[in-house]
Amino acid sequence: MKKSDKPYIIGLTGSIGMGKSTVGQMFVDEGVPLFDADAAVHQLQGPGGALVDAIEALFPGSTNEDGVDRQKLGAAVLGNPDSLKQLEGLIHPAVGEMRLAFLADNRDEPLILFDIPLLFEKGGAEGVDHIVVVSAGPEDQRARVLARPGMTEERFEQIKALQMPDAEKRQKADSVIDTSVPLAETRQHVQKLVRKLKASLA
Repeated sequence: MKKSDKPYIIGLTGSIGMGKSTVGQMFVDEGVPLFDADAAVHQLQGPGGALVDAIEALFPGSTNEDGVDRQKLGAAVLGNPDSLKQLEGLIHPAVGEMRLAFLADNRDEPLILFDIPLLFEKGGAEGVDHIVVVSAGPEDQRARVLARPGMTEERFEQIKALQMPDAEKRQKADSVIDTSVPLAETRQHVQKLVRKLKASLA
């Protein structure tokens, strides 16, 4: 049984286009505090962000008055493992600090949610108590991703190649939330899971 001296941590993950953000919001609607790793990175790299100067020093010309120009930064690190490693060396510790602050702020909560896109790929599974994988059928995934501005088939395949296959994620999950069904059904699944986890901690 989980020790009661800290919140029970749910790790939310899923491949691109699976509906993870939608499901994350459903947990928030049930009163579960959410730490969104992607949002933290946007904050660190946005206007006045804590990492903007350091990123500009490493990759000159990759920032402007709006913070980091993600396209220019992407061009600088894509296909360059050393540059990517340098960038991650800046970002990961900063996000880690924000996560610790979030934990401290929510230490009295029974459940908290970490939205971590590459939970399995980057080895973050050990840091959470219960893994929720958001999943949808391949047709739904493809349609959602290709509807995004600026997305191409080629880019979609590149992103997919960097992510663990959905079937593998489902196998490793403690719970799977299906978003190919109507939204109301997905919400009921989230509500049921939150009730179940809270009851198991009581």
